[in-house]
Amino acid sequence: MNENTKEVNLKVKKMVFLPPWILLVVMVVISLVNGDAFLKGLNAVTSWILDNFAWAFNLTTLACVFTIVIVYFSPLAKVRIGGRKARPIMNFINLVWITLCTTIAAGILFWGCAEPIYQMYGPAAAEGVEPGSAGAALFAMKTMFLEWTWSPYAIYTVATLIFAFVFYNMRKPHSIASAFVPVFGDRVSKYNSLVDVICLFALVTGMAASLGTGTMTIAGGIENVFGIKSSPLTWGVIIILIVTTFVISSISGIMKGIRILSDVNAKVYMVLLVFLLIFGPTSFMLNFASESLGAYLRDFFPMSLATGEIFGDGWAKGWPIFYWCNWLAWTPITAIFLGKILKGYTIRDAIHCNFVIPSVFATIWMGLFSTASIYYEMNGKGFYDLLQNSGPEAVVYGVFRQLPLSTLVIAFYLFIVFISFVTASDSNTTAMAGLCTSGITQEEQNSPAWLKIVWGVTIAAVTWILISFAGIDGIKAASNLGGFPNMFFMIIMIISLLKICKNPKKYDIFKEDYDDQGRPIPSERLSVEET
Repeated sequence: MNENTKEVNLKVKKMVFLPPWILLVVMVVISLVNGDAFLKGLNAVTSWILDNFAWAFNLTTLACVFTIVIVYFSPLAKVRIGGRKARPIMNFINLVWITLCTTIAAGILFWGCAEPIYQMYGPAAAEGVEPGSAGAALFAMKTMFLEWTWSPYAIYTVATLIFAFVFYNMRKPHSIASAFVPVFGDRVSKYNSLVDVICLFALVTGMAASLGTGTMTIAGGIENVFGIKSSPLTWGVIIILIVTTFVISSISGIMKGIRILSDVNAKVYMVLLVFLLIFGPTSFMLNFASESLGAYLRDFFPMSLATGEIFGDGWAKGWPIFYWCNWLAWTPITAIFLGKILKGYTIRDAIHCNFVIPSVFATIWMGLFSTASIYYEMNGKGFYDLLQNSGPEAVVYGVFRQLPLSTLVIAFYLFIVFISFVTASDSNTTAMAGLCTSGITQEEQNSPAWLKIVWGVTIAAVTWILISFAGIDGIKAASNLGGFPNMFFMIIMIISLLKICKNPKKYDIFKEDYDDQGRPIPSERLSVEET
């Protein structure tokens, strides 16, 4: 059967595609009619969620970390996704780069320099440190490691592992609800569309918020270098360029577009890291990074479970818990994409490329960029004033201005931000289109290109309208709403993964891959299948 015939057999699931798409349009209309009331209402709902369920977000995130550790040392770690004879669809290093660029890499670019300045001058009350002090700087670095390294990647990895197993080794339908089968059985399939709709809306609003911040970051850099004012016109041009590049990447297919983009992205990441290490405040960065990493490990549990309730302090709800909510909004659909490209690798391989390596990279990134930002602020470069007067996107350019060849470095940075958002948009819209398509199987995973384009163009248009006329705060609040139902989905996924972990043979259709005691039989990895 040729490619064209395959695509004809794929049909759009209207009851999955239309509800989130219509909700998105309604959200835009309401924001245009009365932007203030729209934002006020969203913030009220978000505040209620964070006030009443802060503890639950903390415990769910911490449970994800524990779950990954348990799975890593369990017999399930040796199980090959797709069976012992499954052939990988790409090599391991490509998996790592795609994971990094699809998840939170764009966020570490934007917040790596700006957020530590926020934290320095607004520390949690429980820390008992003076804002702007050395103690506040140490607190800022602990927070960066908490929010951007092991915990968020644990969230993504749990969902990725469970989807990969149920899709390839249990042969369940291409739906997020399939991850619930080990807990509820096949009867959960009647709710496939409902679960997919909720997760689609959560991701769409999250992508709009992310694309909005990325667009404004790029516009800020262009204004910094070329003096072209950051305005709705500039934002529109940037969004059009991102969407055009993403469309070209989508049409070329996952094995070409996303792989090439992520590979280029990774190399530019490394160049920036090495450049900063050589020409930045090297000894300070290394000394302070290692000291703050130790403080983070020491205080990991207290910080992971902090709510600030006894102090009447809203810091925890405004920062780490806010992030847990946001990661959860993205996780289910992102995990579908990441899970599908893991075919042919073991569960332990998947933990390495989705959890261990990206977390180590993020730790190094924050250990250099965040400490550099703090160093320049403490040495009179005025980054806090820059943050207040010009916004968070200006701080990273302030750091680059302290380095040689700053104009060239900023151009490099603008390129990496652009490619990061193109890669994330490409991979996530690929997953979104797949959820909206019937006929996706383990063998046929390509959804119609036009459906990816529709989602990409829709998100781009919504982003431009909202940041131009209603501000980006509204879609940020909306994206956090998606994290609330997804938290309950994640709890079920954790239980599902632990049940499989206890007896993988019971759930795996490849019974011949286990010995008489139910232990996975080791097998050699087959070569990558170039498709």
